[in-house]
Amino acid sequence: MNKARAGKVYFTLLSVACLLACMAGLIWNEFILFALPAICLIVFLGIVDFKKLFFLLFFIIPFTTEVSLPGGIQLDIPGEPLTISLMLVYGLYLLRNGTQISKDFFVHPISKVMLVHILWIAVTCIISADLMISLKFFLAKIWYVVTFYLLAGHVLKDERSIKIFFWGILISILITIVVITIRHAAVGFSFDKINKVVGPFYRNKVAYASILSVFLPMVVFMRAHYKAWSWKRILCSLAIVAFLMGIYLTYTRAAYLCVAIAFGAYFIIRYQMTKLTLSLSGMVALLAIVVLAGGNTYLDFAPEYKKTVAHKDFDSLISATAKGQDVSTMERVYRWVAAFQMIGEKPVMGFGPGTFYSEYKNHTVSSFSTYVSDNPEKSGVHCYYLMTTVEQGIIGLIIFLALCFYAMLKGEDIYHRSNLNPFDKKMVMAATLGFICIAAINIVNDMVETDKVGSFFFVYLALIVNYDLKTKQLTSQGKQD
Repeated sequence: MNKARAGKVYFTLLSVACLLACMAGLIWNEFILFALPAICLIVFLGIVDFKKLFFLLFFIIPFTTEVSLPGGIQLDIPGEPLTISLMLVYGLYLLRNGTQISKDFFVHPISKVMLVHILWIAVTCIISADLMISLKFFLAKIWYVVTFYLLAGHVLKDERSIKIFFWGILISILITIVVITIRHAAVGFSFDKINKVVGPFYRNKVAYASILSVFLPMVVFMRAHYKAWSWKRILCSLAIVAFLMGIYLTYTRAAYLCVAIAFGAYFIIRYQMTKLTLSLSGMVALLAIVVLAGGNTYLDFAPEYKKTVAHKDFDSLISATAKGQDVSTMERVYRWVAAFQMIGEKPVMGFGPGTFYSEYKNHTVSSFSTYVSDNPEKSGVHCYYLMTTVEQGIIGLIIFLALCFYAMLKGEDIYHRSNLNPFDKKMVMAATLGFICIAAINIVNDMVETDKVGSFFFVYLALIVNYDLKTKQLTSQGKQD
């Protein structure tokens, strides 16, 4: 049976299944059966063309909401089930067509470091303080890597697929911006209401601001690709304004800083200063740790419990942050101090993936506590690099930093190669800047394991790998010619 005929057969079966589901729903008054057509559509696309399913996944990521299931399980609906489904579909595709697929992507240095990263997580699961939590973390990491990195590398190989990917995400994000802005306007763009109006699309304002920040470079450089006064360029221009407005109205300091870093990083890449910048950043971070840890100097920064409170307007928040009296900032410090205590106890292999929350309260320093230190949200350390060190040890941190630093350096290297066309150069810069934004956000947040940011973390890596392979292929063809 050829592909076209098979598609017709599957479509016919899908149509019959949809009709039967709707009839059954009406007869038995079970309206949940009306969801079956959507499930059938997903199955149909998975069988016939899973690339469309991949694009659908990214279209719905901005609309995905976190749902609590029995047994304490948190699931992002509908994004996470679709992510897992795509992992299984792509796994079957590899089993069936593995001999015909180029191995270049899988043996690329970034892929090799990624494999080491995954293997080390598996090793640290063995000595984990809570094996079940660590196994859940490991499984979630697997379906993120397979779907958002390996499958993305398979799909996003040409200009057409990248544009489909881009426009699907842009349209869905813009829809959420419009809805959230209207709801926010209804409460006078209140600072203390922003976390409520971003739901149910986003868990909080940080998740909303983060997805806008990490996708903004893609919008900026895609706009530059289209001709002046074309409707696509105009729409991208309006989208940039909407993104910046959305970021501003979240009152999220990390997002503001992220946009500024992306702007600066553009010139750093343009003038090939990434290696110097990373070296200086590493030296400053190491020096800060040595100074604060030496003689327990960090204790001098303990907050005054009664003065460290939440604030209802942004100006007060900025003022309080400078004085060390903002509760969200000082709660971060409270957890960072606990994290360093934990690292000192298990520096090599850590406590196990995903275990920070269950273990950190035994390592806190009471003088840093705030009135929200009971942590009802069960949130993490609010620094992905510290969390990685706590849970996977210093070795885990080194592997993760090697992955990030190599990707940034490789992005700069690819951008300056002369054999890329203008569109590819723009996308390399966009992917590298987006990746840098994620790296910056994770200094004060834990976002790699969230679909709003983690998905882009792996996709940007996949794009960098694909463009590296493309430049090598073009170089090889040039030599042959």
